[in-house]
Amino acid sequence: MNFLIFVIAMGSLIWGVELLINQSERIALKFNMPEFIIGATLIAFGTSLPEMAASIAASYTDKPQIAISNVIGSNIINITLVLASVFLVANKINPGRDFFAKDSTWALMPALIFLLMILDGIISRFDALLLLLLMGAYLLFLTQDAKNIVQEHLSEIDMLQFSWIKTLLLLFSGLILVIIGAHFTIESASEIAKNFGISEWIIGIIMVSFGTSLPELAVSISAAVRGKVDMAIGNIIGSNMANTSVVLGIAALAKPMPIEGMTHMFDIATMIIATFLLVFITANKLYNKSAGIGLIIILGLFLNNTLQNI
Repeated sequence: MNFLIFVIAMGSLIWGVELLINQSERIALKFNMPEFIIGATLIAFGTSLPEMAASIAASYTDKPQIAISNVIGSNIINITLVLASVFLVANKINPGRDFFAKDSTWALMPALIFLLMILDGIISRFDALLLLLLMGAYLLFLTQDAKNIVQEHLSEIDMLQFSWIKTLLLLFSGLILVIIGAHFTIESASEIAKNFGISEWIIGIIMVSFGTSLPELAVSISAAVRGKVDMAIGNIIGSNMANTSVVLGIAALAKPMPIEGMTHMFDIATMIIATFLLVFITANKLYNKSAGIGLIIILGLFLNNTLQNI
């Protein structure tokens, strides 16, 4: 029964996020925002809402292991599965943006700051404020950088059919579905862990993180197939940035979260290594299927180690 509730709750979470993403993109396109900015901000935040809702719910209900492992697992999956899928399905990858020069630091910085923050065994409210400040710096950077991007008319939607009332109603409906889905996802996942004698960390880093990463996977593959590679990669970088800074930050503000860093060092190290690989790929412009296969290998090693610990 708990597994059925988990599946239904996750479905509600993803459906709600899809409504939020679609309507946010419509608003962004109405104001003619550049593709990368849409991917790195609105869509990235939208696809990170499942992680945010799930981690806040977990922290508030005294399940910090699920909250933290969800973020770590999602960051790993975004790079090793979502980015790899973009490389594998896209016919031609020739980004118009220099991701190494402009974005690699923003992909790596939160992972390294997270590593420093857990050395004392807890993510405190002060740490949370610093993480949120980091997100503010990233948004400021994107705002300033957007001024230098040549904006082209994006005819993705028919403006004659745009309705603020319909859009806002769908946004509100999506938000309700996300909130309800997050609550029951965490409660059912916790019960599954208890019933099978599995740690909440494993449930968070496998079941919850895979489920909450589905929006990133769907959005990025869809964008890659349509040739919008800048939007796809921007979504991944922005989502990881939002996961580590906003998701963890808000969850820790709700309640400080203890973490045994050495116990989970393999997972933390995998997240950091995957992020360094993202930087390496952008630095050398290895936007090809070979790089995608390499990332899948990292995912396989991560899953093998995790499943052995069950």
